[in-house]
Amino acid sequence: MTLAFLHAAIGDDLKRVDAVLRGSLDSDVALIRRIADYIVGGGGKRLRPALLLLVARACGDAGGHRYPLAAVVEMIHTATLLHDDVVDESSQRRGRATANATFGNAASVLVGDFLYSRAFQMMVGTGRMRVLEILSEATNVIAEGEVLQLMHAGDATLTEDGYVEVIRRKTAKLFEASARLGAVLADPDRVREDAYASYGMHLGSAFQIMDDVLDYTGEAGEIGKNLGDDLAEGKMTLPLIRALAVGGDAERTVIRHAIDGGGRLEDFAPVRAALERTGAIAYARERAADEARRARDALAGVDAHPDVATLLQLATFAADRTY
Repeated sequence: MTLAFLHAAIGDDLKRVDAVLRGSLDSDVALIRRIADYIVGGGGKRLRPALLLLVARACGDAGGHRYPLAAVVEMIHTATLLHDDVVDESSQRRGRATANATFGNAASVLVGDFLYSRAFQMMVGTGRMRVLEILSEATNVIAEGEVLQLMHAGDATLTEDGYVEVIRRKTAKLFEASARLGAVLADPDRVREDAYASYGMHLGSAFQIMDDVLDYTGEAGEIGKNLGDDLAEGKMTLPLIRALAVGGDAERTVIRHAIDGGGRLEDFAPVRAALERTGAIAYARERAADEARRARDALAGVDAHPDVATLLQLATFAADRTY
């Protein structure tokens, strides 16, 4: 399953968002321009902007703020990636060298700060306090999620509930905020706004769980990063947590040895085998499917619309994807 359906629905709108992105990231500082061009040119699925655009159109937004706000949520997402890659010492993202590997850690962190500040400049340009409330809360929650994940690096005692708390904050929150913003632009009633926000939260959770599954089962060329990166960084993701909870002594020993040793390359195959033996991969896939079902259920009460149909299809993609 691919995202062709999404680009067929809003491809032209996403091109407008990319144009806004490039224009908004212009700077008199040459290094900022170089890094901004590098990261925007790196592509990505543009899921958060797409979510905002689809919800805004489904709710009947007739204003002109959806394109700059879609660019804003992509800026915030990109800033978190820049900082993530520095913290994780990542060398590859989306199939090419990360910005920190290309330009250095200091430049990546500072340009991430620039993206955040430019995003807030653009929020102010909407003249709507509600927009500022939603995105300022979201960025704060995301930062908390990043710190929580750092605290739990290498923590073999992390529970499934603790993992869910991390992904709700770190990943799902910006999905939730993007969907809520799309609804807010059309001034809907609060019930409908909350329905779209719930959809976004569950959609983001499904995407993150599948990201964690694909780190053990995907193809490097498809997912755009090295398999086993999460293990190497000591991230306690759902497959590992489930295997530790239901596996025998042999599986727990293999996984704890890998986590305690910093996830060395030679540990990857034994850990992957342990995940398969314990059914942890299948379990995580089912959890992603459950989040996707909850996302679809959240839209049960909203008015029928072609863009709502695309949102439903996006939820299915989230749990079925291979990249």
